[in-house]
Amino acid sequence: MRHGISGRKFNRKVAHNKALLVNLAKSLIKYEQLVTTLPKAKELRPLVEKAITLGKKGGLHKRRQAISLLGDSSLVTKVMSGLSERYKGRAGGYTRILHNGFRKGDRAPMAVIELIDRDENAKPQTAAKLSASPVTEQR
Repeated sequence: MRHGISGRKFNRKVAHNKALLVNLAKSLIKYEQLVTTLPKAKELRPLVEKAITLGKKGGLHKRRQAISLLGDSSLVTKVMSGLSERYKGRAGGYTRILHNGFRKGDRAPMAVIELIDRDENAKPQTAAKLSASPVTEQR
């Protein structure tokens, strides 16, 4: 029985599951918006909110805890300086999950998870912007 074990398994081993969530957290902090499946978004929310809370508390020990959580010191710098200033008046609830229909291939429920009051310039270049650039065809 799974007494006292929280979290979804996602049909992966423990190390793979942890790596998946950490990579999703890194992408969410970097780009401030992410499209993923709904269960992954729901599992990702506490991890990102914990990282932002560590950033708000500040200090060397909290920075080291955040580096241990995320594994990337440049993202921790963004959390400690940028995001902690943005959310200093907010007592939690730094992320928003929006339902985004179903994936075409397997009907998996999709969601958009984003930071509240996110920076629009942090988004990665979309396919629409890439296709708008001039491309020369070669035959």
